[in-house]
Amino acid sequence: MLNVTLLFYVALFGGLFWLVHRVRQLGRPPKGLPPGPPTKPILGNLHQLSLETGHKQMLKWAEEYGPMYTLMLGPNEPAIVLSEERQIRDLLVKRGTNFSSRPDHYMAHDVLSGGLRVIFMVSTCSSCPAFYIPKGSHILAEDVVRKTYLSYQYLEGKALLLGLLEKPEDFMTHLQRFSLSFSTQITYGFRTPTHDHPLVKKIVYHFEEFSKVSATPTAHILNIFPLLRRLPDFCLPGRKRGWELHQQEKKLFVDLYQDVETQMRAGTTEPCATVMFIEVQKKEQEQVSPELMAYYSGSLLQAAMETTLATITGFVQAMVIFPEVAKTAQAEIDRVCGDRMPRIEDWNDLKYIRGCIKESLRWMPTTILGVPHSADEEELYAGYRIPKKTTIIYNVWALHNDPKRYPDPRRFDPGRWANDDSTSYESATNEEVGKRDHFGFGFGRRMCLAMNLVDQNLFLVMSRLLWAFDFNRAIDDKTGLEIVPDKENLQFGLFVMPAPFPANIAPRTADKARQIRAEWNQAAEEFLDENLQWKGMPPDMPRVV
Repeated sequence: MLNVTLLFYVALFGGLFWLVHRVRQLGRPPKGLPPGPPTKPILGNLHQLSLETGHKQMLKWAEEYGPMYTLMLGPNEPAIVLSEERQIRDLLVKRGTNFSSRPDHYMAHDVLSGGLRVIFMVSTCSSCPAFYIPKGSHILAEDVVRKTYLSYQYLEGKALLLGLLEKPEDFMTHLQRFSLSFSTQITYGFRTPTHDHPLVKKIVYHFEEFSKVSATPTAHILNIFPLLRRLPDFCLPGRKRGWELHQQEKKLFVDLYQDVETQMRAGTTEPCATVMFIEVQKKEQEQVSPELMAYYSGSLLQAAMETTLATITGFVQAMVIFPEVAKTAQAEIDRVCGDRMPRIEDWNDLKYIRGCIKESLRWMPTTILGVPHSADEEELYAGYRIPKKTTIIYNVWALHNDPKRYPDPRRFDPGRWANDDSTSYESATNEEVGKRDHFGFGFGRRMCLAMNLVDQNLFLVMSRLLWAFDFNRAIDDKTGLEIVPDKENLQFGLFVMPAPFPANIAPRTADKARQIRAEWNQAAEEFLDENLQWKGMPPDMPRVV
């Protein structure tokens, strides 16, 4: 009897010891990975990271542990953080076949997107439906697309100038309307002429809710602990809300997609990306569903709108913080353009403005920690193991704030690009990754392909904003002092942008104010109907289909 009791207690304490040991192992990185900061059981390094300050903490770790280190994002989720272009080139470009997948984003992808959001799809290999998506997205890189959408950019730029002229205090609203209207045109072929239109409110609402719900504590918990996903919805109200939002968003995207199909049958559609995606779906209909392509169009709309808004907002903030930059740019514009508005033909002559584009994309990256990749299979690199399904984070913030690469990195300095004439596409596809101007467009098979279109859009809006307006600092009513925006105060979501800030925006001259009104009135009379939608495209506008 004594022996049985003794064996029972030995087994009990042995089991407890094993259990405690196993729990203590949860959150520790597997053997063979690069070194990194100390972890805590179960949590790993999650307790040291937050949405608002994670990019700064990761920069500190890069300085302490080197350009390649390991984090634990929960009990069993290792992540390797890359902060130097050499490692990024070797893994995400040269070995891109194995590192083009995505980590598990349960709430953002499975729940809020129904598995249809291409940015979160696990792979671009032939075993995944997303393999067929790039056949449509590569069209966005073609030069004819840039030329086709030039008329949209000219018109929306004039509408933006008019809005800022009439209500400069609402400049954030005008920037949002501009970004959304340009994006709805390149995606679906229609304008959003006012910020308070019901469709505009619906689109903005869904994009904002997506960012909010995907960042809730429920979302993080379900990402970290997959077993909890088996709980019923009444135990997880956040997930139930996610299912509901997905159904609403899916209906929105499908309705917009089907509207373009209807217009195609009637021969009334305007040039837009969805026309191209519909053609891809018809050719690949056994592999790609209409719902998937509808979500691809919707995802393009979200990415185009939010990244455009973030970049232009960052540029305006930089002009307020660094007025000497605005003065230098305006002097160049005045010398080249005189009294007329800048045009795309001024690209070669407005070199400082091209520097503003590069510096804006570096100084205020919209994907501050990149969009994480994932390893399809285990791989060895630099003497370290990279296990299958390891998350790979390329730290854009660290790359863009490396003082060895960019002296005084938090200073907005377009002059640092004085000897760089490359376009964003030429830079991003340079095999020597170290010669890239910035890293905001991604890497390898997941790289954004619409870079030429982005360059053109930013060139026109930045040059015309500075041609028309002075961007001065607002004055504090209580102190009488200038308010300098805090460039480190950011607003986080799927993409990152500056938090709202005050500015005093005024036309540079009365003649420019009159010209803004005259050019808008002429464009509206010639090209827009009573609903401020296109009634006829310019006759020399090239077609993409």
